[in-house]
Amino acid sequence: MKLKYLAIALFPLALAACQSSDIQKVGDLAVSVLQQQNADQTLASYQWSTDTGAPKPLVLNFGSEGRLSISTSCNTMGGSWKVAGNQIVTGSMMSTQMACPDAAMKQERLAASIFQSSKVPFVLNLNDADQPTLTVTAADGKQYVFTGKMTPETKYQTQGETIFLEISPETKKCVGVAPQTCLQVREIKYAENGVKTQVDKDWTLFYSGIEGYTHNPAERQVVRIKRYEIKNPAADQSKYAYVQDMIIEREAVKGSL
Repeated sequence: MKLKYLAIALFPLALAACQSSDIQKVGDLAVSVLQQQNADQTLASYQWSTDTGAPKPLVLNFGSEGRLSISTSCNTMGGSWKVAGNQIVTGSMMSTQMACPDAAMKQERLAASIFQSSKVPFVLNLNDADQPTLTVTAADGKQYVFTGKMTPETKYQTQGETIFLEISPETKKCVGVAPQTCLQVREIKYAENGVKTQVDKDWTLFYSGIEGYTHNPAERQVVRIKRYEIKNPAADQSKYAYVQDMIIEREAVKGSL
């Protein structure tokens, strides 16, 4: 009798061992399904980019308000988007109309062929939350893998405040936590009609970095910036994070100011 009971007890384990590969497949499918859930929120939480061999990456921004923005090496495209099952459904795309080199235009045509009024199958892989991947399948069956980078709103869990900074081409030595080189900035304010209403008279040393900004000592620039409040900053950390939104003015200068 004991042997009989032992055989009965071991039978489920043997069955599990025989079917382990099938169970693994079911587990993988479950993970895939979970990753597709709330896909609209996930897509909107990251900026997605892929290298197509053009001068700049192809970049997708899925706005939480249902607007898709596509940045190519040439023009910017935009239209509606939503998630339906395992597809990204897009509407008609509007685009700026600049003429660009062949490689840039080829990338733009590729983006249009994938996302122009289309139903694009996609798969999200969220195993790495810092660098998730988005795989989309074009109408011709080719797959393109985009890597995600958290949007500042996701990273800082707050909406950014828009400010405008005029940035001098000349930097200066300064001392924060340690000796460093600081940008010189002046804040600019604009009315709703775009007219300047205030420009700080004096240059101010800017001790923080600006994410996405590359300083050019030969240009005076006015930069639109998103400023995000950092929750619980470290003792030696600024209470704000600064992210470049776009350069709205640039002027070549000779020599230093």
